Amino acid sequence: MAEFLRHEAQLVGINPGSLRSHQGFSAKLGLGFPLLVDEGRQVAAAYGTLKPNGTSIERTVIIVDKSGRVVFREKGTPPTDRLLAVLGKLADGAV
Repeated sequence: MAEFLRHEAQLVGINPGSLRSHQGFSAKLGLGFPLLVDEGRQVAAAYGTLKPNGTSIERTVIIVDKSGRVVFREKGTPPTDRLLAVLGKLADGAV
């Protein structure tokens, strides 16, 4: 988490679960970032993370720069060092 903060990154998790489920999940895992509720799945649809059935979400990591441009998108759970490398490139103006 400290490395992400060093790059001035704001981490968030987004899924259609309820606020209550998010609070329990966050407390159980000790997450240091907010989990946002995407009740109608509009965010998932906008970022192309809905599965073909239209209701399930495919875990995807997306990095959005300060101007709102998507600069990284990968399904699954990419390694932390890859994410930090993208953030480093952003800081250097290389992305």
